[in-house]
Amino acid sequence: MKLWALLLAVLLTACARPVPPGVTELVYATPYSPKHPFSKADQRWIDFVEKRSGGTLKIRALWSGELLSADQSMTELRHGVADIGLITPIYAKGGAHLIRVQSGFYSGAKRTEDQVALYRCLAASHPQFSKELKGLKILAVQGGSLPGIVTRSRPVRSLADLRGMRIRAPTELLSVLDQLGADPVNMPMGQVYSAMAKGVLDGVIAPTDTFKALHFSEVAGYFITLEVPRSAYPARAMGERRWNSLTAEQRRVLEEGVAVWEAALAHEIHVAADDGLKAAIKGGVVIRPISPADQRAFDAVYLREGERNAKGLVRHGIDGMSVFKAARASVSATDQVSCKGKVG
Repeated sequence: MKLWALLLAVLLTACARPVPPGVTELVYATPYSPKHPFSKADQRWIDFVEKRSGGTLKIRALWSGELLSADQSMTELRHGVADIGLITPIYAKGGAHLIRVQSGFYSGAKRTEDQVALYRCLAASHPQFSKELKGLKILAVQGGSLPGIVTRSRPVRSLADLRGMRIRAPTELLSVLDQLGADPVNMPMGQVYSAMAKGVLDGVIAPTDTFKALHFSEVAGYFITLEVPRSAYPARAMGERRWNSLTAEQRRVLEEGVAVWEAALAHEIHVAADDGLKAAIKGGVVIRPISPADQRAFDAVYLREGERNAKGLVRHGIDGMSVFKAARASVSATDQVSCKGKVG
């Protein structure tokens, strides 16, 4: 854990405002600004918790902060750097091998609600998920709108056009794009706008909300509606020790808040995607479809890589293939998710 995070946590505790008797204040840490779609969902959850608890729970949100780091957020919460926080286990450097790899198992789960349902199915039937989340109480699982391919100046009419293009992509898609002949790179999303503007990047794998939220409509000329699968993962959590310090009634309120938080996140994600598409059209971005044959070819590569990565978990003593098979069995040919639990 970073020393500065610990020092900041101590400082925040020292400077905390006094609360009335009978009121418990919980600090929520997020890197996003109050106007970000995720934060709007967070605020709806905060309002619910405070009202539902009858004022016995007070949430103090630290917006736009760096109290929790992207790759160590789970460890930091376990140690009480914040009471509740936004976590990103898919970026964790260690200790979340299955959660990170399972992000490549979601082909066919197109709606955020289906993604969350599939994650919960896998987590409920495979104890390794709980092992990787030990010391945390998960308060929300988050999915996302399906990304496509945003390109600067080169249109993509087929998968063959990706050859030689330098494209920013999340970790689980680097090998997929490499097999398709692209030159994939991973960099923080906050650096993509500048890299696109300078021509360092030809494109980025991103959903439509980025046209507004990250102003990609200013630096991109094309959006290709290739349906790139999107996973779900635990995204809001509380340190288990802090959770256990609450009263049974307070824990019950937070349990009720899980569904509220997940529904709010799904709603804001949908709204942001629609607003982003409008911004893209207004900005003159050309929207191009991909052929069904190319979509099937992409899906085949995606699933092949997902299976390969699942098998690779054996080096960590994890049966990734049972999770992969359960995921595939739970997604029907018509893209409906129905939990099949353990398979194989």
